[in-house]
Amino acid sequence: MLLRIDPDSSAPLYDQIAGSVRRETAAGRLVPGDRLPSAREVAAALDVNLHTVLKAYQLLRDEGLVEMRRGRGAIVSARADALAELRAEAAALAGRARALGVGPDALAALLKAADDS
Repeated sequence: MLLRIDPDSSAPLYDQIAGSVRRETAAGRLVPGDRLPSAREVAAALDVNLHTVLKAYQLLRDEGLVEMRRGRGAIVSARADALAELRAEAAALAGRARALGVGPDALAALLKAADDS
């Protein structure tokens, strides 16, 4: 698993780390039962604060994407399969939006509005 961050991005580092895990999951490179690297390993590899990684893992836990298990760390939950299933549909929707001239921000707003209704 390859976690990436962009130190020059305006997005918080913990959001970037969580987003990287989400992308790996949606792409099928992380599947239910996979163990994420320890927070210490990620912090050292990315040269970020340990608490930044812990915040990312807690965010993923709150979303239900990972389960935190004492002594075993962060484990990808069964919800990962749902993300992988939606990946093809999301790609098709993004392609349709591009063809219609709808930008990513507008599409995201549409999805958010649909979720709120």
